[in-house]
Amino acid sequence: MRTQKNSKTIVVEGPIGIGKSSLADKLATSFDCPLVKEKPNENPFLEDFYTNSQLSALPVQLHFLTERVKQWQHSGTSGLVSDFMPAKDELFAKLTLNEAEYALYQNIYQLLNVNTLTPDLVIYLQAPADTLQARIKKRGLKHEQKISLRYLQKVSDAYTAYFHRYTSSPLLIINASDINPITNDADYEHLLTHINASHSGRRYINPLPSPSV
Repeated sequence: MRTQKNSKTIVVEGPIGIGKSSLADKLATSFDCPLVKEKPNENPFLEDFYTNSQLSALPVQLHFLTERVKQWQHSGTSGLVSDFMPAKDELFAKLTLNEAEYALYQNIYQLLNVNTLTPDLVIYLQAPADTLQARIKKRGLKHEQKISLRYLQKVSDAYTAYFHRYTSSPLLIINASDINPITNDADYEHLLTHINASHSGRRYINPLPSPSV
């Protein structure tokens, strides 16, 4: 695996279970740069959210929002890989908050100037909801086992709509259903080639399945 210096802010994004954290880890090693990772296990409201979303949605979102902004502000804005993009936090707020809660969330979102935290490249990983559910069950985190297929479909649809409109950074969209850049070197090298060539607009990777997947 080749190692090279990275001067960009690269974000790996996608719904829960897609493998963004593992890919971000690997990219940070390849590019020999700092890694900024979201910390869902440090959100004290998250487990309750998966049981009763109506009661816990607002504190979950505000905790994630403020912590994500804080992490980016403390890490600088160049030469890093992150497994989240602060501006995308709004996607989940729209899914889970009622009208009054969302208005409060928006006030805080604007005060934090979240939209000014723009990466140089976004890698967006896609996969069907049933694939996400299978991967979530396989990794076996207790609080994630309560996530329904219906919720995963809503999240996937929201990601699709969000990145369909996204124009703030170059965007690399990857069909992650049938490839595995984490364990398959050929898939990973193919991805690195696209990352290094992604300077503007949007690109798509929709390769044939890897033999080892």
